[in-house]
Amino acid sequence: MARPTMEDVAARAGVSRALVSLVMRDSPKVSEHRRRAVLAAAKDLGYQPHIMARSLASRTSNIIGVMVSDLRNPFFADVVEGMDTAAQDAGFELILNTGRRSAARERTALESLLSFRPGGIILLSPVLPAAAIRDAAQQGPVVLISRSSTIPDVDTVNDDGEVGAALAVGHLVSLGHRRIVHLDGGAAFTSAARRRGYRDTMARHGLEPMIIPSEHTDSAGIAAVQKLLNLFSHHNFPTALVCSNDFNAVGAMSALEEAGLRVPHDVSIVGYDNTSLAALRHVSLTTIDQPRTRMGRLAIEALTERLRDGRTEPVRRRLQPALVTRATTAAPRS
Repeated sequence: MARPTMEDVAARAGVSRALVSLVMRDSPKVSEHRRRAVLAAAKDLGYQPHIMARSLASRTSNIIGVMVSDLRNPFFADVVEGMDTAAQDAGFELILNTGRRSAARERTALESLLSFRPGGIILLSPVLPAAAIRDAAQQGPVVLISRSSTIPDVDTVNDDGEVGAALAVGHLVSLGHRRIVHLDGGAAFTSAARRRGYRDTMARHGLEPMIIPSEHTDSAGIAAVQKLLNLFSHHNFPTALVCSNDFNAVGAMSALEEAGLRVPHDVSIVGYDNTSLAALRHVSLTTIDQPRTRMGRLAIEALTERLRDGRTEPVRRRLQPALVTRATTAAPRS
């Protein structure tokens, strides 16, 4: 069955196509009687206005393009949830895609989003080079989440990674841990701040840091633990791990349990993000909370301020993380 058109709605309502177009754009120039007739006809036919065509006709866009770094990571789902609520309240429509944590794929994904001529772009933890982000910002406002920037047309929303890592290490030290290893996030743009926070806090407590290169994935958490198992016996294995994120921590937990090391009896684990995954009863992960849904809302607010309020100065939002204690941390084994 052919998709109903604006002409079909006009014929059903007994009005002109131009009037249907005015109704779909929510124009105040249409009488309430005719508006009701057009909307009733559209509902009967199952007509949905074409978002892109409507934006082109009005020379404005209520489309927001969103690129997610990794669809498997629940952190991004939580951020997008906050984004979606704020977008609906502001009258925006979200279009999502992913770059799968690859700069080349992200470039293609970004070009695809820009082809919709969106009002703005939100990039969640992109690995794109700064030049590509600068080019995108020349076509409209851009907001980065979990990545910093100095580009004037780009706003940013981040948490304070140094504080978050310090909270994780401080919690473990308070439990009595001294041999604390950091599974870092590799080249991810959030990783440098968390590494600094880890190193500085270990130094303050007179402890020797040990960093295992990793990534923000479960498979990287597994690989990092396997590397540690090659370096240490069960008897002298580090007593605590600070992981790059919750996803990484769950992988590490799986590898430890597979090797016969119990969490937290033998090894305590701290994640980062406080995703829905961490709160599951059988996971019950101690973690660092990023206010994920708030980050999504702030990104939409930043775009709204640029698109509708005329703000031109960049905004740099830095939110404070918090420790959430659950079942994966305890005093070290005797």
